[in-house]
Amino acid sequence: QVQLVESGGGSVQAGGSLRLSCAASEYIGRAYCMGWFRQAPGKEREGVVMFRRISGNPYYHDSVKGRFTISQDIAKNTLYLQMNSLKPEDTAIYYCAAGLLRGAECSTETYTYDYWGQGTQVTVSS
Repeated sequence: QVQLVESGGGSVQAGGSLRLSCAASEYIGRAYCMGWFRQAPGKEREGVVMFRRISGNPYYHDSVKGRFTISQDIAKNTLYLQMNSLKPEDTAIYYCAAGLLRGAECSTETYTYDYWGQGTQVTVSS
């Protein structure tokens, strides 16, 4: 059972930056998708960015393109999300997720991800 642990959340002012980390308890194979989701109060969880573990271009939600960047350190089994130019509407709990690739591309649907972290709060004030 893979365990994912997020860290790096916090409170920043609009225009600021944060880097989230997601440490996996074990190596996650090539056939997996990994990504970041977020859930704001009263809203459904949405996919922010996801990509196939090995190879493939990341998919970014339109609202974060040009501001957020996903990266990974395979040796450390760690996924990162660099968030720049943060906006108040980015305020949410951010979750790291991993799941087997079920099609040609990694999905943005939450049900396709098998493993989830506990979430980390990101608050952006205006």
